[in-house]
Amino acid sequence: MGSATASAKSVEAKRFSLGAHKREVGAVLGLVVLLAIMFSPIPGLSVEGRRALAISLFGVVWWAMGVLQPGYTSVLMLVLWVVLDVAPPSTVFSLWTTPLVYLVVGGYLIATAVQESGLGRRISYMFILKFVNSFTSIVVSAYVLGALLSFLIPHPWPRSFLIMSVMAVLIKSTDMPKKDAAIIGLAVFAGSAPTSMILLTGDSVLNMVGGTAGDVTLTWLEWAKHMAVPGIVASVLTCLLQLWLFKPSQKFDVNKDEIRKELDSLGSMTGVEKRTLFWVALAVLLWATDSMHGVHPGWVAALMAIGLALPKVGDVLKPSSWSAVPVGTLFFLTAAQAIGKVGDVTGMNEWVASVVLPSTIPSNVFMFAFIATAVTMVIHMVLGSALAVIGIAAPALILFAQAAGIDPMVASLLVYTTVSMHFILPFHHMNVLVGQGDSAGFYGDGETIKLGIPLTVATFVVTLLVQIPWWKLTGLL
Repeated sequence: MGSATASAKSVEAKRFSLGAHKREVGAVLGLVVLLAIMFSPIPGLSVEGRRALAISLFGVVWWAMGVLQPGYTSVLMLVLWVVLDVAPPSTVFSLWTTPLVYLVVGGYLIATAVQESGLGRRISYMFILKFVNSFTSIVVSAYVLGALLSFLIPHPWPRSFLIMSVMAVLIKSTDMPKKDAAIIGLAVFAGSAPTSMILLTGDSVLNMVGGTAGDVTLTWLEWAKHMAVPGIVASVLTCLLQLWLFKPSQKFDVNKDEIRKELDSLGSMTGVEKRTLFWVALAVLLWATDSMHGVHPGWVAALMAIGLALPKVGDVLKPSSWSAVPVGTLFFLTAAQAIGKVGDVTGMNEWVASVVLPSTIPSNVFMFAFIATAVTMVIHMVLGSALAVIGIAAPALILFAQAAGIDPMVASLLVYTTVSMHFILPFHHMNVLVGQGDSAGFYGDGETIKLGIPLTVATFVVTLLVQIPWWKLTGLL
């Protein structure tokens, strides 16, 4: 169903439809927003802040309307911030000076090794043969496989495309109707949102940003301590919601013969698979012990990718494997993070917080969690970019948390959980967006909205009724 590279390609032009001319309409709308904000006096916002806000919203409109492939829009935003003297290049391109970008690069290369070696398919086929017996179990297996493979592949997009390639065998062998295939596709891609919350390396960028408050970043084990249980609960709730909302159109019998043939065609475990398993297991071990050796998971991912390319002991990654690293996606992540960074140095974040956030927030931790979730959700529905929302909402909420005597990490993780779990339209969550369409997960806007609306309630359940009590037990509160 595609390689890790397909995750970047499938982002292209996947946005809600406004007719045959939606790209043209989006282009004009984005320019109108850009000029209107840039040249309108906004009380309390500096010239640089207005430019930062104008370019940020311009980019969001173009992302949402699919005017260009997101990588091109992102490059345009980055250039505008620099050329118009909104912020220095060191701020605009700050992602490239951190280990986060190398965690993404290493994550894609590791995912390529797991996929091309056959190890990922072998694990998936064996799981399906053992545990899948009905349509319901297929949906559940999409979530479970997503969680299990997050130990091997530290990024949700290649993980999802690998799982979908296995599901495609089931879909094809049973001649499944498209609307039923869409349910499975939605389970694979939308399910990757909550399952990515369980491990720090479940999402190689978003989790690192969400697990940072000020100068403190959670280690792999600290993340597991505070977020594994909420992540599991979020995954279960999302899965149950999907099973309740989406029913197959006909009786479905799992044909395991095709799966068994695919597994048999792999033969016994090869040397390439064994070497891949060794390097990935070493990566997981080093990620889990980062608090002891102090090496950032990004550098670990990069070093493990090199190990997979070494002669004799690796020989899994080839020169052609570099094509699996999506440059456009890296620029999208750079721009998405830069919205928050640029907003910080220009005063845009402070102005947005003053407009959106109440002047005071109750010190009661449950009320704090409710307001943090609600405010983050509103900003997320407008901006779309999870990284941008974290960059804007988290710093402001951290200040409120400190004033109320609440650990700043609580505020950061509440913001993270909200943007990770909640979406309405596909562009609200990149994990969902990359799977939209007949070439990937078969689902569209309708299925996404149908699941996304009740997820609003589920998100509040997780942040208020799961995370706050759990963090009291783990000592974060």
